[in-house]
Amino acid sequence: MYDILETFRANSVQEALTLLQAHPGAVVVCGGTDVMIHMKERKLRQATLISIMEVPELQGIRLDGNGDLLIGPGTCFDAIYTDPLARRCVPMLADACNQVGSPQIRHVATIGGNLCNGAVSADSVPSLLALDAELTLTSLQGERVVRAVDFHTGPGQTVLQKDRELLTCIRIRRAAYENHGGKYIKFGQRNAMEISTLGCAGNCAMAPDGTIADFAIAFGVAAPRPIRCPASERMMIGSRPTHALLKKLRRQALSETTPRDSWRASLELRQQLICELAERAARSAIEQAGGTIDD
Repeated sequence: MYDILETFRANSVQEALTLLQAHPGAVVVCGGTDVMIHMKERKLRQATLISIMEVPELQGIRLDGNGDLLIGPGTCFDAIYTDPLARRCVPMLADACNQVGSPQIRHVATIGGNLCNGAVSADSVPSLLALDAELTLTSLQGERVVRAVDFHTGPGQTVLQKDRELLTCIRIRRAAYENHGGKYIKFGQRNAMEISTLGCAGNCAMAPDGTIADFAIAFGVAAPRPIRCPASERMMIGSRPTHALLKKLRRQALSETTPRDSWRASLELRQQLICELAERAARSAIEQAGGTIDD
């Protein structure tokens, strides 16, 4: 059933990178939920697999000395959802992780795999974009840091050089989550175990005078890659939350997206969802940040 040529198990990032260099075209496996599907469907043949499941540097969630939240890309979704730090600092992301697949999938699949697969429907990605996450990509030559908003380049495509780099850290700056409210909303045709038809994440902080001090909004499946809406964000920052402002956000967010027709949902449905989810996510983020929506 599975056409596997060779398998290797790395115990450190350095060992994994050395194996990648020695075996061009090898596939890195952590949770492996998508890799196994590709192999079963015969889309991946004569596979050389490099397991990074037991690399300790890629696991867990912690705060650094600056209060930034560091998430190991090998951390599974269930571990993020139940982690006290994640639930306290980035509850939006924790809740998004609990909307991925089935309980069995969430116990195995990892947030790093969700990012590196490049799927526009990845449930964790809009929250990471709205939290302005930074991704550390490591090779034998050193490290580089890429903003999550710049990581995806198209459907199934990222800036990760898969033959020579690993995603080794996800950093969420303290300034992006402290005193912020956030909300991720996913729409699917079913209530559970459904690939996202559209996903939207809003992240907000309020100023003492009741205006919006910080605002970010991100979408999945609203364009060929996960995106943020910078014009919408500029419009919201410095404004007082009102019902009229949220209605304006609907139109502005729609103008910054490029949804498409597919067998999963029509263009018209996705356009409606962009408007509705943008308003709902923003409203919830504002209220969770301590703001009120005025008439």
